[in-house]
Amino acid sequence: MGTSGAIGNATVVSALRARANFGKILDRVDSEGKSLVIEKRGMPRAVLLSIRDYVKLAAPEPEILKIVGEESRRNGTDRLTSRQIDQLIKSTRARKKRR
Repeated sequence: MGTSGAIGNATVVSALRARANFGKILDRVDSEGKSLVIEKRGMPRAVLLSIRDYVKLAAPEPEILKIVGEESRRNGTDRLTSRQIDQLIKSTRARKKRR
């Protein structure tokens, strides 16, 4: 798959090449996390984004969730399963009732 250039973090590809190599392009956008600008007759016409990037743009994470997520990673609690989280909640509630 050839490209015709780059714009910022995005690769630029012609509409003809995008159509001929769509499967490869889709895999690349997903795996590399880069945007792809599709141009037709030298003019940018569309952008192909990974689903992760689209979600970030469509519904940006509120600042408080970023802070909670960072704290969770620091504490190692980001690797807990739902079942483990439920158990922690139950044990914390049981301790509060005893007080």
